Amino acid sequence: MTVAIDIGGTKVAGALVHPDGTMTATTRRPTPRGADGDTVFAAVAEVVGELAAGPLWSSAVRCGIGSAGPVDTARGTVSPVNIGAWRQFPVRARVEAELARHGAKLPTVLAGDGVAMTAAEHWLGAARGHANALCMVVSTGVGGGLILNNQLHPGPTGNAGHIGHMSVAFDGEPCVCGGRGCVESIASGTAIAGWALAQGWTGPDPTAAGVAASAEAGDPVALAAYDRAGRALAAAIAGTATLVETDIAVIGGGVAASGDTLFEPVRRHLASYATLSFVQDLRVVPASLGTHAGLIGAAAAALMLLPAESAATA
Repeated sequence: MTVAIDIGGTKVAGALVHPDGTMTATTRRPTPRGADGDTVFAAVAEVVGELAAGPLWSSAVRCGIGSAGPVDTARGTVSPVNIGAWRQFPVRARVEAELARHGAKLPTVLAGDGVAMTAAEHWLGAARGHANALCMVVSTGVGGGLILNNQLHPGPTGNAGHIGHMSVAFDGEPCVCGGRGCVESIASGTAIAGWALAQGWTGPDPTAAGVAASAEAGDPVALAAYDRAGRALAAAIAGTATLVETDIAVIGGGVAASGDTLFEPVRRHLASYATLSFVQDLRVVPASLGTHAGLIGAAAAALMLLPAESAATA
């Protein structure tokens, strides 16, 4: 069994995950708002405590933590943009101590949420069976991760595959990261809604979902907003595939829930960017695991990144 913990800005979730990916004893707590770091961690401790009270706790041999980022997996720290109380917070060490307090001294892996989603989709989702894949989360931000030669490739600090801060417009608008013309500054849900509003769109719901609804109804500004986002994503996907020869791109997250409103322009523009023979068959598909991707991904990251012998001797 793998202890899986998923930490985000709205909730902390936990589960025991079986080797086939099924989950047992799922639990969750709201992420405390306006609290200090220890109070936020108390929600994580409560999740661990509830899992430890179950009958299968003694069968756990490893732990995976998926967290909103930025993350530094080499140091085991997180500084989530949506958890202001955590800056360079030593979440891996704190979770390991909490596990040990409940009698489970387990090897533990920390992964950013984009990397965790990638591990999940490769294990049980839309990238299953693909040796080389790019997986993306397109939501209020844009994140991602890479599978190369059937291995999760998080990089030295756990941020490899962070496609959201790949520049696709060298003279584009400044991005919050300090760069210019980043995918996130064009294709995130926040960017889609912001651009549509700046172009005079006046829909009743000033979010990417509201823009999508208008696009589906034929609103030209809303359609242009999604076309612009799709072009940015296509350029980044093609660039990544050209660099490392991925053959599939999986897109999840709230913006991907708009379906063909997003995927049609991505696929259409991709034909203009993925032109070399070895990337012409590149496929773009929706993620398949939905709300379960966080917990499954935390477990999958632990399975893929921990040496088998370290879990066996835990």
